[in-house]
Amino acid sequence: MADLSINLAGISSPNPFWLASAPPTNSGYQVQRAFEAGWGGAVWKTLGEPIINVSSRFAGLHVGGQRMIGFNNIELITDRPLEVNLKEIEETKKKFPKHALIASLMVENKREAWHEIVKKVEAVGVDGLELNFGCPHGMAERGMGSAVGQHPDLIIQQVEWVKEVAQTPVIVKLTPNITDIRYTARAAVEGGADAISLINTINSLMGVDLDSWLPIPHVDGKGAHGGYCGPAVKPIALNMVAECARDPKVNVPISGIGGISTWRDAVEFLLMGATGVQVCTAAMHHGFRIVEDMIDGLNNYLDQRGIKSVMDIVGKAVHTYSDWGNLNLNYKVVARINEETCIHCNKCHIACEDTSHQCIDIVLDEASGKERLVVREEDCVGCNLCSIVCPVEGTIEMVEVPTGQPPLSWNQRQAALAAQGNCGTGCE
Repeated sequence: MADLSINLAGISSPNPFWLASAPPTNSGYQVQRAFEAGWGGAVWKTLGEPIINVSSRFAGLHVGGQRMIGFNNIELITDRPLEVNLKEIEETKKKFPKHALIASLMVENKREAWHEIVKKVEAVGVDGLELNFGCPHGMAERGMGSAVGQHPDLIIQQVEWVKEVAQTPVIVKLTPNITDIRYTARAAVEGGADAISLINTINSLMGVDLDSWLPIPHVDGKGAHGGYCGPAVKPIALNMVAECARDPKVNVPISGIGGISTWRDAVEFLLMGATGVQVCTAAMHHGFRIVEDMIDGLNNYLDQRGIKSVMDIVGKAVHTYSDWGNLNLNYKVVARINEETCIHCNKCHIACEDTSHQCIDIVLDEASGKERLVVREEDCVGCNLCSIVCPVEGTIEMVEVPTGQPPLSWNQRQAALAAQGNCGTGCE
């Protein structure tokens, strides 16, 4: 079997699967149960000055028959005394010395406050610190969480304060509620961060009850924006991880977070530059035992490919992710429909005719007297829509067709035109 152990900025873990700082890591009882189930690490629910949480905190987005495609949370950081958390952290680390145990921290914007809490949590044996600059609700209104994470200068300042006293690796958790996450990632690195983790949750309102006209969830008739997570945010998170991984100014390890529910999700994050992953919503939905399938699936994937260590796949797909201007304009794919497996629901025709490029025709087969779907390949732009809406997997295949032209990107085209004294938009 492959070696699943990882090392993220000096933090060792028996596998890349960590629980994220959230309700599942609220207590020693929970974290110890998670480690017994097989999780390689856990980021303790954010520590700071104890707060008061509200009742009615979560909401789920359900699509069709699938529950919790998205998840909304208005719970804040820990509401338990710091001393209680520290005692349980120490007990947990002693019981599971080989597992990664990270303390998530959030305090007010004061140097002394950061120094104090860092010294206290490191004294009980944590393996690292995660600075929560990502929480978008409640705490941000008090000048913490994403209120810091949206300002590069504040990130630099507070990471520097932490690094003045920290003896363990410092991970900075970033908010996705920003225009370009690379700038805050660079700020974390400039401040001295040993690693970054992303993404935290996305600002959201889950819904409105059509009978009561109240927000979902509501607290005694009023609602507030919360943090959105779950499978639906995975593409957003994966993009942000990849953008940071390919940025030469963000040259630190990444802990990937956001919509990770299966080993396949985890592999995608690893290939796009994450050294390890953190999971929350999937554990809340299915329980801690889901990690067994994650471990087995990852092991099988690596074994089938003859890969000896999970660290060998970290970042291996980053070089394939680029800007639109670098894509080959002369590359072409077209749709091919397999008549043997087609169930003639005509969803591909409807989607193409109404919302795409009108290149799938319904024609009558004179020999059989039955209708069949035919793609006019000369008009097909290879948008993939028909294959996406098709309910029968593999029935519509996108096939590359030769164009007889050499690769040419938009950037190359514009450079060639500029060299000829033509900007390509009609000016000379």
